[in-house]
Amino acid sequence: MRQTDLILRSVYDEEHTCTRGTRFFGKRLVERLLQDPDTRVTLLTRGFAEDSFGGSVQRLNADRTDSEALAEAVGAAAWDVVYDNICFSPDEAAAASRIFAGTAKRYILTSSLSVYDPRPDILLEADFDPLFYPLQLGAKEDFSYQEGKRLAETVLLTQSAFPAAAVRFPIVLGTDDYTKRLHFHLEHVRAGRPVGIPNPGAVISFIRSDEAADFLYWLGFSPLTGPVNACSDGTLAIGEIISIIEQVTGQQAVVVKETATPDMSPFGIEESWHMDTAKARGAGFHFLKLAEWFPELVAALNHSLK
Repeated sequence: MRQTDLILRSVYDEEHTCTRGTRFFGKRLVERLLQDPDTRVTLLTRGFAEDSFGGSVQRLNADRTDSEALAEAVGAAAWDVVYDNICFSPDEAAAASRIFAGTAKRYILTSSLSVYDPRPDILLEADFDPLFYPLQLGAKEDFSYQEGKRLAETVLLTQSAFPAAAVRFPIVLGTDDYTKRLHFHLEHVRAGRPVGIPNPGAVISFIRSDEAADFLYWLGFSPLTGPVNACSDGTLAIGEIISIIEQVTGQQAVVVKETATPDMSPFGIEESWHMDTAKARGAGFHFLKLAEWFPELVAALNHSLK
């Protein structure tokens, strides 16, 4: 059973659940799961957003942050895989660890590149090891995004009775990106507005939304556990991103180191932030080449803005 805020998947009458599956790569994950005729997908959401899946999925409604409501919604059903795309705190992770202790065969947490501090060297999973991180509990509002994800990993990977993996995604891009971070750059360049970039030479990892969904799908059938980096092959410097946008739009960017907050780039990192994917590649996953799909995405978004 898979679900959009929480996705639960079942194969051959086993079930999968998913949280956050109504948009972006969560939606793409559900679509990929539904291609398997013997997979049953359950979406757990608060029930506020509509989806296009009709009767092809089962739905549960609960607030992910309300542990009692979550426990009541999922009940005692058994799940092959639980995909959790909206866990942001150790309290939420601890609740999931308790609730799914006897029912989940596998748990996949969507984590983030943000668990790492930026640095010039490429980042390995061992550079943040949740198995040895000091554990403390608390709600989402008690921590920064980085610390909340670090502690959520620590709870699920050290305190759970089920096998668990934490997928560390970088910024996810696509035509369906509701955050519109790449759109920001195109819109600013097209309008001649300044783009604040502290360090044009800093390099960063990305992954495309359909690639992120494919990776989550693959990981659901993989024996990998623990933290797993997942990003497209290759990196781009922030300055290279601007150059590609200039080529596609035919307009020169106004790049400045500092500017008003609304004009600062969402990619405006001061130090490089990129990951090594040897663990996932060694287990058999083949990532897309960033240099091939990124210019195509920029062209598609630029066309949509016209």
